[in-house]
Amino acid sequence: MSGHGFHVHGPHDHELEHAQQGGHGGHGESGGMINQIAMFTAIIATVGAIFGYMGGATQANAGLYKNNAAIKKTEASNQWNYFQSKSTKQSLAEMSRDLAPGDAEKAKYQAKVDRYEKEKNEIKLAAEKLEADATAWDRQSDEQMHQHHRWAQSTTVLQVSIAMAAIALLTRKKWLEIAMFVAGGAGVLVGAAAALHF
Repeated sequence: MSGHGFHVHGPHDHELEHAQQGGHGGHGESGGMINQIAMFTAIIATVGAIFGYMGGATQANAGLYKNNAAIKKTEASNQWNYFQSKSTKQSLAEMSRDLAPGDAEKAKYQAKVDRYEKEKNEIKLAAEKLEADATAWDRQSDEQMHQHHRWAQSTTVLQVSIAMAAIALLTRKKWLEIAMFVAGGAGVLVGAAAALHF
């Protein structure tokens, strides 16, 4: 509609136009404040987008690691079931050995008992390793979720900082501009804590 002498634009466009033309008192304190807030908002929005991506990535990793833990737990459970079946066979072989009438029969069942005992020990080692793997995956998942929460906290604080920037721009309140910088700094610090796994 600008061809008919009527142009519609948003408040941010209006403020930038005034800043370029020296509106609101020229290029003095108000123009500097506008430029400062605009630059801060652009930087914090970029940092917030990166932190948001990292938060999503750590949440996805936590889910994958939890899935790996569940798979390992299932495999360990299967091994323990296999161990139990070997124990049952060993018990039956022991009972058959004890009830066998001759030495040859006893020796045959004793060989089975010995074989089952060896197989049980191998199965037990495999099951314990799978349980250890499951525990390790669970721990990694928990660490990723903790890191995800830090990224989410950081992103939230940065979004609050951007909202404060908009309010400071509209109201021209210096204390809001200071609060905006403090919130932005706090968001970056929480993001640094996330990056350092605190």
